[in-house]
Amino acid sequence: MNDVQKAAVSVSEMARIVGLSRARFYQLMGEGVFPKPKYDETTKRPYFDEEAQAECIEVKKRNVGINGRVVMFYGGRQAIGHAKRPAKLKARPKPNAEHADLIDSLACLGLSATSREVGAVVAECFPDGIQKLDSGEVVRAVFLHLKRQEPK
Repeated sequence: MNDVQKAAVSVSEMARIVGLSRARFYQLMGEGVFPKPKYDETTKRPYFDEEAQAECIEVKKRNVGINGRVVMFYGGRQAIGHAKRPAKLKARPKPNAEHADLIDSLACLGLSATSREVGAVVAECFPDGIQKLDSGEVVRAVFLHLKRQEPK
């Protein structure tokens, strides 16, 4: 839980703190489950002061709104506290565009091969090139050639 509260947080940040989307938070605010924000007199921006933040956190903890209504929250998002951003997926190195489809086809067959390996096998097995050949036959030939080279 967020032990150290800021003096004021935006509606978006309050939604993150209680683990809800901004849209769902606004919906529940409209239904009287969460307190309404205060507004800065000069900027007219909505904010939650420390007291309202504590009320929102308590609503989320107890599943009872300030209007007395019982609310069930799904565990899909992170509960109370700041939501974590999803980890970035590591990008695979982009294969040589010339053999990208061939490398992808081999990967679908469970064989990992580099652009250099595929290029060498294609040059050895198809000295006249693969442009006019059936792609299935090329994949099969390269797959079998690379499988024969694998240490057992």
